[in-house]
Amino acid sequence: MDALDKKLISEFGGKVVRKDLLHCIKKGTNVPTFVLEFLLARYCASDEPAEIQAGLEAVLETLNDNYVRPNEANKAQSKVATKGKYRFIDKVHVNYVEKDRRHWAALENFDSRRIAIAHKYFDENDRLLQGGLWAEVTIAYNEIEDDAYAFYVEDLRPIQLSRFDFNRYCEGRSAFSRDAWIDIILRSVGLEPTVLSHRLKLHFIARLFPLVEPNFNFIELGPRGTGKSYFFSEFSPYSTLISGGQATKATLFYNNQRKKIGLVGFWDTVAFDEVGGIKVKDQDTIQIMKDFMANGRFSRGVEVIADASMAFVGNLDLSIQQIVHSEVYDLFQPLPKEFDLAVMDRFALYLPGWEMPKNSSEFLTKNYGFITDYLAEAFHHQLKHTNRYEEVSKRIRLGKSVEGRDEKGIKKTVASFLKILHPAGDVSDKEFEEYVTYAIECRRRVKEQMNKRKSDDEFAKINLSYINNQDEEIVVYCPESKTAEATQDPVRKDIHDGEGAKESSQRKPAEKKIAPEPEHKKLPEPEEQPSPDIIIKENAQEPNAQHFTIQYGATGYSYESILSPYLTGAKTIEIEDPYIRANHQVQNFIRFCEAVVKTPTIQKISLCTGYDDQTDLKELSDRLNDVKQSLIELDIQLDININEHLHDREIRIDNGWTIKIGRGLDLYQKPDSWYSVGVYDQSLKKCLETKIDIFKRDAEPGEQ
Repeated sequence: MDALDKKLISEFGGKVVRKDLLHCIKKGTNVPTFVLEFLLARYCASDEPAEIQAGLEAVLETLNDNYVRPNEANKAQSKVATKGKYRFIDKVHVNYVEKDRRHWAALENFDSRRIAIAHKYFDENDRLLQGGLWAEVTIAYNEIEDDAYAFYVEDLRPIQLSRFDFNRYCEGRSAFSRDAWIDIILRSVGLEPTVLSHRLKLHFIARLFPLVEPNFNFIELGPRGTGKSYFFSEFSPYSTLISGGQATKATLFYNNQRKKIGLVGFWDTVAFDEVGGIKVKDQDTIQIMKDFMANGRFSRGVEVIADASMAFVGNLDLSIQQIVHSEVYDLFQPLPKEFDLAVMDRFALYLPGWEMPKNSSEFLTKNYGFITDYLAEAFHHQLKHTNRYEEVSKRIRLGKSVEGRDEKGIKKTVASFLKILHPAGDVSDKEFEEYVTYAIECRRRVKEQMNKRKSDDEFAKINLSYINNQDEEIVVYCPESKTAEATQDPVRKDIHDGEGAKESSQRKPAEKKIAPEPEHKKLPEPEEQPSPDIIIKENAQEPNAQHFTIQYGATGYSYESILSPYLTGAKTIEIEDPYIRANHQVQNFIRFCEAVVKTPTIQKISLCTGYDDQTDLKELSDRLNDVKQSLIELDIQLDININEHLHDREIRIDNGWTIKIGRGLDLYQKPDSWYSVGVYDQSLKKCLETKIDIFKRDAEPGEQ
């Protein structure tokens, strides 16, 4: 225990914990840091070695008894059934199921999606409904056999502080110098500041900005293994991390079918891990993202305003020197192709991830820091209730090259520094100038990459600057690119050449002369692409009408291969098929829906089917309602109509195409075995003989 530890304990008694204790219990548990420290604060609030050891044993025993491991779901259910009730530590989700007209809770590792829960719990904790919440939850066994559930939530206590006193937090901060407070913050996130340079300390502080400043757009790209995603997945209960996968407008922003706001309405920070792997289903998602990143609002039939920050982290596979000295590569290279210049321009800060050290035990602290949850509450309070932007605006003076989005990004970065390091004010001129310099550097890094991509001078004002107290204009550079001519004065492309872009013989006049480009390794030239600001659209050839017969036993036909060429621009698709009744026929309809929803413009599917005396209408209704529920999650409406007199089979698309399949969706042979190839892949299934007619509705079959 050093002097800083003693002073921290004196000022914030009961709100600090020895961080090396966390390392002792963290290994082998897939539990967030704030959950573990919740337990450490309960059992290890002492300086006595014997009491700490007893507390550690109590924490481990609690985890062993109450934390549900993924492979022990059946054991957990058995405990509840045999003991009547049991308390667990797990992440709890609540979902509304339309066909049941009620909410059901689910624990991530308890393996039951139908746990009854009272309204009061999700009324008081709305994050249960979107993304889930870590909690101590008591699950009880329901003895009433006629009920549709075996378990219910008897008690639920979120793992977070019940009350936070911001004034007391600011009062305690006043007892420390700025540099000492930086060290406390870093120790609170598990790092030992004495082994870090001052610049690295600022980088680690900057990773916290999306947690403290509303609508802060952050990006960090760099090598693997530097802990980029840790702060968003482990540090705060107010942050959620999306690891790759598909980013849909319904999930992120607003689900029109449910009339529910997405993740941005429930979390302080929505972070994207491995940003290069994000799959954007449709361009509307990007447009809504642009609107939200610009001003924290968007419209999807209703006007939505939210405070969530957006953070993007990912990996760079080339060396930084290769990239900055290249005419064709830039530091945004890993981003998905859908992230155009308009998205990039909304980033307030690009943190140089290549400067961050690899994760190593030498950087872990053994000293005291804030309980993670306490510091997270301090950040959450400031994100929701404090505004330092105006204070920054009155004090900062920026140079003439600083444009609209540059100014906003720089000011929000400085405001974030003030919130984290000076929650009660009192920032010196020297400290303020340091924050301004850092903010300009990180915004310049964004602008330099856009300037490399653009074929004109739209982003050419890269020499961002500020005016100091001596009325001197100070131009700020990024250290990695200061002498890189390819970045400071990129060659423009001649967009008027017919085939491929040709380098212009003239460079754009630089705002400031820079040193000659040093020697560097030549990179492989990528395939020539049209200039990013020029979008060349070629009219896709419209598919032809078709009339053909699928022979008995033929393979290679799936709903997707038959339908997808004719779904371009479609919003609504209507299917009439009297034989969506039996289990395998409903499965066929699900496969049909799976093929259709891959078209990003689809908003509605209408099914009209029939029944006979042998049809179990309740069972059919339950199955189709399950399909309807799953489509709602994708923001697609399913209308179901039953017509006992229906005979024809037809698929009508609102773009004018009609598809008639003689057998409807039931065009496949029953497999010889349910364990044979072709059971799941339709293109490998053997077909029954059937005719297919595909035509525009202004021309009937046989007229084309």
